[in-house]
Amino acid sequence: TAILATQHAKTLKNLLEPFGVKVELLIGATKKKDELKKRIIDGKVDVIVGTHAIITDDTKFKNLRLAIIDEQHRFGVMQRQKLLMKTGNEQFAPHFLAMTATPIPRSLQLTIFGDLSVSTISELPKGRTPIKTKIMNEISMTDDLYPTLVEKMDAGEQIYWICKLIDEGKTEASNVKKETDKLKLKFPKRKIEYLHGRMKPDEKDEIMQRFKDGKIDILVSTTVVEVGVDVPNATQIVIMDAENYGLAQLHQLRGRVGRGEKESSCFLIVNDDKEPSKRLRELEKSTDGFHLAEVDLELRGPGEIYGQLQHGAMNLKIASLTDTRTIERAQKAATKFADTFAKNPEIMLKYKELNTEIKKYQQLTTLN
Repeated sequence: TAILATQHAKTLKNLLEPFGVKVELLIGATKKKDELKKRIIDGKVDVIVGTHAIITDDTKFKNLRLAIIDEQHRFGVMQRQKLLMKTGNEQFAPHFLAMTATPIPRSLQLTIFGDLSVSTISELPKGRTPIKTKIMNEISMTDDLYPTLVEKMDAGEQIYWICKLIDEGKTEASNVKKETDKLKLKFPKRKIEYLHGRMKPDEKDEIMQRFKDGKIDILVSTTVVEVGVDVPNATQIVIMDAENYGLAQLHQLRGRVGRGEKESSCFLIVNDDKEPSKRLRELEKSTDGFHLAEVDLELRGPGEIYGQLQHGAMNLKIASLTDTRTIERAQKAATKFADTFAKNPEIMLKYKELNTEIKKYQQLTTLN
């Protein structure tokens, strides 16, 4: 996320600073943080781009009026609420834009986000090619995967190799350091390096820059590269122990390739003889994030609307989330009722408890 925030800050500085708009970056590695936070609360910074560092208790705003959350799925319900409560003025809620490449299914849009406008970009950016996805057993990698990777590296293309762990853990899941050693033995003439979240920021930046410059053939990494990394020449991604990841995360990881005009592939590696899960089979069949979001909803459950759980059974008494037609009718009826209530002060005064409940749920729905 620090990589993503740094890229956004650079882009926004280039766009906005010629117009006198002051843009600053706030991440864990930011130097002189206290000084920057004082300038933020004094209103001397117009745009603050940052990681979860923005939502720490000691980061306060003079007058926060717009909150944009990129990669919304990487934030918890309480974290999003915390950001929106930092207005500097309790009478106002900031305008709110949530962005994600892992869409919320339409049925949930109609319920949870009933008071938000929803925009969707359903086509690939110009010049992109769809990514081919294949589930592969670890045993068959020597015959079915390595020759393909050699061919791609010979053509000057690069590879991501994703592992669950940094080093030896309690589980048998692959780890970055061991996989790097194995790949160096397998491809002795290739430049192979690893990347993980415990490295110092400068070290991470240096490795990513070398990868971008084409000086690394295979980058072995944890999910630290899940968002914010744009290397068009990286065309292959191998995800070890693919069953250990959620559908949204796999979809995000796959999005690290296919960012240029070259044909790209994603290999989902499983390490036993069991039938691959429905989650992996759906990912193999489809690159449509909207379809995958519906599958994810079906498999995990949606979580609570007014609680903090983001998975599991929803606390609804009657409704079924698959009945989008009825949900849409209910949403329109609820909106009409709330509008009528708000426009008639005498009703609000007459039914004070109902007025309080409506306001509470409107606020909770927005914050979620």
